[in-house]
Amino acid sequence: MKILIIQNRMGIGDMVIFLPFIQAISKKYNTPVTLLIKESTKAEEYINNLKYIKEIIYLKRDNQNKNHSGLFGFFRLKKEIKQYFFDKVFIFNSSLRYRLVCKLAGIKSIYQYPLFEKKGQHVIDAAQKLMEQINLKVESNPQIEIDKISIELTQKKLSISKDKMNIILGIGGSGPTKRIPAVKFKKFINLVLNDYNCMFYLATGKKQEEQEILKDILYSYKEVCVPLDNYSISEILPIIKNCKISICNDSSFSHLSAALNIPTIVLMSDTPLLYGSYSPKMYPVIPDGMDKVSHGTKGKEKINPEKIYEKFKSIVN
Repeated sequence: MKILIIQNRMGIGDMVIFLPFIQAISKKYNTPVTLLIKESTKAEEYINNLKYIKEIIYLKRDNQNKNHSGLFGFFRLKKEIKQYFFDKVFIFNSSLRYRLVCKLAGIKSIYQYPLFEKKGQHVIDAAQKLMEQINLKVESNPQIEIDKISIELTQKKLSISKDKMNIILGIGGSGPTKRIPAVKFKKFINLVLNDYNCMFYLATGKKQEEQEILKDILYSYKEVCVPLDNYSISEILPIIKNCKISICNDSSFSHLSAALNIPTIVLMSDTPLLYGSYSPKMYPVIPDGMDKVSHGTKGKEKINPEKIYEKFKSIVN
């Protein structure tokens, strides 16, 4: 049996969230599945060891590549899918476009969210309801696997000491409202160093603001910090696995570290709380004076380093 999974959200976090549902489908039908996803998910960097995924087809509908956009793109995508002779497809969205593509590609069994219900759609509830169509109950607990050898080699290569508490700090973020200021991380680092012997591994991207935050932290704590901005995601994963705990903005690294079974404190400043609490390994911290967060909260200046530290102590102790 050949099964296609369509997941058209663009982020790494979005891809990680859907992994338990993809795994459940593969297990039910006893066959690895093919993914139709966007290249921006960077899935090839973290799914290599997931045996339930057979291969990836990239959906080309963005500013860099519009091969699957518009009317001609519709038929190009249909032609590309048709050559695989899929028996079933699971569409994790409410788009009529993908349903028609799959129907014209000759796929007999099509499972999909209700059409035209994208607005206000709960990312996990909608997926769980889709699984009910095939009599599955799926818990939201994504898992990423890394082989033990790569973890050990990384430890030796970077001289990661087991005598210290190694901590991931995910200081980057996809947008400026998600990036907690450097001063907040520096206060947290200072609090931790008063009580623990630690090394901090700083995970971030190459955007200017991310680099400014990185430089600010390194200027004050260079001796106890290791920047990871020149490492690929696949290279960072075994580093995360060598750490005891992760403290991250709502970013790709919060999703990845939790999926690696590392306790992850997620600093939620401007996105729905769901994205920092869907995994049992996630421990969200929200801005002071607020009882909920969502898009437009813009609470990064109200994230309290002492609150992060209290949460940190309750986990590591």
